[in-house]
Parts: sequence; C-alpha cells; structure tokens
Amino acid sequence: MAEKPEPLKVLYCPICSLPAEYCEFGPDFEKCKPWLIINAPELYPDLLKEANEKEAERVSEQLQSAGISSSGADGAASYVQSGVTSSSKQEEVKRLPGGKIKKKARQEVVIEKVVRNKRKCITIIKGLDLFGIKLSDASKKLGKKFATGASVVKGPTEKEQIDVQGDIAYDIVEFITETWPDVPETAIYFIEDGKKVPAA
Repeated sequence: MAEKPEPLKVLYCPICSLPAEYCEFGPDFEKCKPWLIINAPELYPDLLKEANEKEAERVSEQLQSAGISSSGADGAASYVQSGVTSSSKQEEVKRLPGGKIKKKARQEVVIEKVVRNKRKCITIIKGLDLFGIKLSDASKKLGKKFATGASVVKGPTEKEQIDVQGDIAYDIVEFITETWPDVPETAIYFIEDGKKVPAA
C-alpha cells in the first residue's frame, strides 16, 4: 500500500489572512511587505533587495547629515526594526477591498438653504451625527425651538440629514453651539452660491 502523503503546512499572512504566496493580490500588500520580508523572504526576493537598497540609502543619508561618508552600509538588520514603524504610518489611511482608499470624514456641520416653489424655504443641516448627536433628538429640538416641521431624511449621498421647514439659518448657529457644546462654532459652515462659508 502507498503511504498517505503528509499534509502541507501553509504559511498565512496575519495582516491580510491570505497564504503568503497570494499576499501581492490582496488589498493590503503594502502593509504585508514588512512581514513578508521577515517571515517569507524566499517567496519575494525582490522585496528583500528593495528593502536593503532603501535601508542603505536611508543609512547613507543619515551618515551624510552627520558628516560621515558611508562605505557600504548593510541595512538588513536595522530594517527589521524600522519595518514595524513604517507600517504604523500607513495605518492612518484605511484601505477598502480592491485597493480603494477611504479618507476619514471631516467633522463639520454644513447648513444649506434650499428654495422650493419660489417661496417655500427648507434649511438642511448635515454632519451633526459626526459629533455623536442623535439626529432624531436634534430634529425634535429644532422643531420645538423654531416652531416648524423638522425631519431626518437621507440626502443624495445616502447620509442622513435634518430638513427643517423655513429659513432658520439666522439663528441656527447660536442654537447648535448652545444646545450641543461638543460642536465648536469653527466647525459650522454655510453653503452660499455653491461655496462653503464659515459661520464664524
């Protein structure tokens, strides 16, 4: 009888959770590079060469800035230490599947006045939710304060916003900053003629 073959041991990347051979096809290959250089250098010899060249350039720049000339720096040992710090800088930008980059949303409240049917006015308030404010509670407070109808609706970008009937833009900044102290007046903007104008 033939012997049973031994099961293969596959090395998985802890960053993208793919086998090490397939890391280059994953969404976080840049984050995987330091780990691959340390744990699977035989799979990606080009990465090791690039890392050594970059480290040699960095060391020679440091030596030149200190006034010492480099006569051939070997940066393989020091790259292991600096590889960890370079990956932490890249974590600030979030990568989505497919390699798309997601930017963090700026915390700002945008107030826009829209005119309907030539006379009717609607004031749209966007971005209160970024400050941890429940939009349903905010719409109730706005409706009571200004004695108008206020509702939470989804805007054209699929984000929720508050629509308040009437032109309340003149008092809205003061009301927002008094009711919710977490919202600074510098973070409130008006949209006038398609341009953002600071409220302060």
